[in-house]
Amino acid sequence: MPEPDPHFDSEALRRARTDKGLTQHELARLIGTAGGEHVSRWELGTTVPRPGALRRIAEVLEMDIANLLRPVSHGPDLCRLRLLAGMSANELARQSHISLSTIRRWEAGRLERIPSEETLGPVAEALGVGVTDVDRALRRARDASL
Repeated sequence: MPEPDPHFDSEALRRARTDKGLTQHELARLIGTAGGEHVSRWELGTTVPRPGALRRIAEVLEMDIANLLRPVSHGPDLCRLRLLAGMSANELARQSHISLSTIRRWEAGRLERIPSEETLGPVAEALGVGVTDVDRALRRARDASL
């Protein structure tokens, strides 16, 4: 059995799809994915949709991306903020002019100090959130990795 993704909620996807009366194959066609096999694997939790697919799923099912993610009680980390924006790590790196390796390191909580507001500004802008939100998300990721 695969380890569950800490963010994606496979059961929420299945419920939302069936509530809309769609088959796996129909959902796959509507989001531009070949065949229902992808949707089946996502619902089984063996794979997870990429951020772009997650964004398209939410649009087709007429719901917020947050409803396809596991709930959190402590607030979002950077990866969750990125997923809520429907972005891949590569897209966030490109839009914020921060290296992909830095984005991945930050998402893993591997940072000794929180970057300056000046550095976090472009990240926040790309994600459509405030600098304070990114600062908090980095602190959560760092604290979780300790």
